[in-house]
Amino acid sequence: MVEELVVAVVSAASAALVYTMAAAKVVKQYERGVVFRLGRLHGGVRDPGFTMIVPAVDRLRKVNMQIVTMPVPAQEGITRDNVTVRVDAVVYFRVVDAPNAIINVEDYRFAVSQMAQTSLRSIIGKSDLDDLLSNREKLNQGLELMIDSPAIGWGVQIDRVEIKDVSLPEAMKRSMARQAEADRERRARVINADAELQASKKLAEAAGVMSKEPAALQLRLLQTVVAVAAEKNSTLVLPFPVELLRFLERAQMPVPPEQGRAQAPAPVVEAEKPDKFETSALESESESELELELGPPAVDTEPTHPLPPAA
Repeated sequence: MVEELVVAVVSAASAALVYTMAAAKVVKQYERGVVFRLGRLHGGVRDPGFTMIVPAVDRLRKVNMQIVTMPVPAQEGITRDNVTVRVDAVVYFRVVDAPNAIINVEDYRFAVSQMAQTSLRSIIGKSDLDDLLSNREKLNQGLELMIDSPAIGWGVQIDRVEIKDVSLPEAMKRSMARQAEADRERRARVINADAELQASKKLAEAAGVMSKEPAALQLRLLQTVVAVAAEKNSTLVLPFPVELLRFLERAQMPVPPEQGRAQAPAPVVEAEKPDKFETSALESESESELELELGPPAVDTEPTHPLPPAA
C-alpha cells in the first residue's frame, strides 16, 4: 500500500514537473509574446520575463522588437531624363505592434523588403540623375513615406531609409568627368582674367604715380636689376631707354610717296660715252626716222642702165 502511494506521488510529481516545464516560457527583454489559445488571440502581449501558458492549448509566438537593418537589392531603372542607373538602399524598421505583425501579414520582413524594392524603382523613374546624385535627402524622405504607409497596418514602423550607391554606365561617368573638368577650367580662366584685370588697374595707378615722379621709375628699374642679379649672377642686365626704341621705330617708318617727290631731289645720272658701234647704230636710226618723216627720195622712172634679161 505504501509502495503504491509512493509510486502515485512520484508519478504525480513527475507529471506536474513535465506540465510545468511545458507551460513555463521565458520572454527576453527585446521580445514580446503573443499567445494564441485554440487559434485565437488570447489576452494581451506578454511582457519580458517568466510567463505560463496552457500546454497543448496555448501557443506562444515571440516577436523581436529590435530595429532591423534590411539591405534592399540593387534595382536597375531609367530616370526621368533617360539615364540607366542601378540604385541600392537600406531600410531601418522595427515592430511596434506585435499582434498586428503576426496576424495582419504572413511575413513582415519579406513584405517590407518587397515594398522597399518597388518603392525604390518608382523613385528612380520619377527622379532625375542630378537628384539621385545630389538631392538624396529628399529622395530618402520620399522612400520612407512610400514604405511606411502600408507598413503601419502591419504593426511595423519605418525608422529610416537610405540610398547607399548609384551606379552609372561608364560612358556617363566619362561624360560627367569631362563636364566637371570643363567647368573647373572655365572657373580657372575667369579667376585668371579677374586677376589680370585687377593687376592692370593697379599697374595703371602705379604708372600714373611714376609719371609724376620720374625718380620713382628709376628706382623701380634699379630694384628690378637687383632682383635679376640675385637670382642669376651670370645674367647681365643693361637698362635701355624706351624713348630710343620709339625714335628708331619712327625712323624706320616708310615715307609717303608725295612727300618723297616733294622733298627728294631728282637724281643726276651721268651719261656714259657711247661706243663706236653704238654711235653708228644711233645715226642709222636717226636717218630712218628722218626718212619716215620726210618720205622716201624721188626715184627716176627711166633707168639709166637696162636690166639684164631674166635667165
